[in-house]
Amino acid sequence: MVLNTAPKNGFRITLLVAAFAFLAAAIMSRPPKSFNNFDQLSYLTIAYDIDRYGVFSNGIFDQTDSNRTAPAAGMFFVPGYPMLVLAAMKLDSRFAKAVACSVEANPDNNESAKCETYATPIHIVHALLLAFGVLAIAQSGALIFRSTRVFWLAGALATGSLLAEGDLCSFIMTESMTISLYSIFMLFTVLAWKTSRIRYFALAGIFLGLLCLTRPSFVVVIPVMLALIVLNGRWYVHKNPTSLWTHLLVFVTACFVVVGPWIVRNYVSVGKWGLTEEYGSAVLIERFAYNDMTAWEIMLAFPYCTPGIGDIAFDQVYGKDSMHRFVYHTRDSFFHVGRGRRDTLVKEYGHLDPLIAGIVLDETRTNWWRHLLVSIPLGWCGMWVGWLWSLLLVPLFGWACVRAAQRSQPLLLFYAAPAVVMLCLHAVVANEHTRYNLVLIGPFSVGAAWIISETLRNARWRSRSLAPGP
Repeated sequence: MVLNTAPKNGFRITLLVAAFAFLAAAIMSRPPKSFNNFDQLSYLTIAYDIDRYGVFSNGIFDQTDSNRTAPAAGMFFVPGYPMLVLAAMKLDSRFAKAVACSVEANPDNNESAKCETYATPIHIVHALLLAFGVLAIAQSGALIFRSTRVFWLAGALATGSLLAEGDLCSFIMTESMTISLYSIFMLFTVLAWKTSRIRYFALAGIFLGLLCLTRPSFVVVIPVMLALIVLNGRWYVHKNPTSLWTHLLVFVTACFVVVGPWIVRNYVSVGKWGLTEEYGSAVLIERFAYNDMTAWEIMLAFPYCTPGIGDIAFDQVYGKDSMHRFVYHTRDSFFHVGRGRRDTLVKEYGHLDPLIAGIVLDETRTNWWRHLLVSIPLGWCGMWVGWLWSLLLVPLFGWACVRAAQRSQPLLLFYAAPAVVMLCLHAVVANEHTRYNLVLIGPFSVGAAWIISETLRNARWRSRSLAPGP
């Protein structure tokens, strides 16, 4: 039986505890960060509005000053992460006071407000989520390759990659929750593929639904998963078509059971069907700014984004060299140009969704070839998750994919496919930042662990065969 090859519970607990200890230490050792940095205040404001008014709002993008009046219901963001922040506020009054202080100071741009940057409960939750993500990655590797050695290696490699991303995970943003939900979703997917049991298809659908309620872009994975279920069924199961249709139906139904109530809520409260409004349009408008990249910038993007090389050869902190437009805080950065255009359109028209079809049509009519060309270096930049760890994991993962294809063992390729699809999607519609592609850590770690395990096994076999006899 396939599942009997999985590591024992004691091994799982040991890995979970060790990963949590290392990741908690890495996250909590980072300097305190102002809640106004990056996207943190967006989630904090929504949690604050729910706590104070019982309204899921658009956060900082709402025109209402929620210090004085209740905001309107919104759907710019999905509810997964704001609800996690709200739960932490309910459990820790000190954190709730820190959130309230930052949110209430924001409308007046009162940066001098003495707000405590206390985020310990969120940091602990992030470390716990990441630890479960590590366990899910390691378990997936063990199931795919039926190896306890791969379990430990994949767990160690995933932990190392996440430690390198410790600073990012110390922000009150969605990355830790995304990695955890994605890794657990893929674990249940592997279990479903290997056993054909209905409950695993249902659990995979549930966790993908939760993932879509954390990062709406992952709805793209739903049709990808349907195709992979069909391919896996054709490859491994060889059962009647009824079984395959049952797997597809259970998966889709479970996913919709999770996502459906939020879609209905949006129609009832906001008057629109869908997961979100404006979010996709805003991101795409910002992405179009990158189409202004010069040929020189396109070429330099490859060494610039390669870990180690880019840090030495370019000024990635202050942006005082030829790649200054890649540094988000420089005045003429791609980020500021795209965000400026977005803000101008919002100020002039109020909403982006009614405009986005025309904007996309105009851009693709004149710049479709440039958009696709620019997506190549953006994809290159986005894949180096885990910083220096990726210099080891990326080539080993590529080697593992080639070997899996040669041996007609496609399960690793199936496991990696959704994360690779998301990498391509983000290159086309988002930007170059690795934070959007951290889910690659799972397939990178599993593939690299397999290659290392095979190398160690072969080396051990050779050493035994060369050893002199008695």
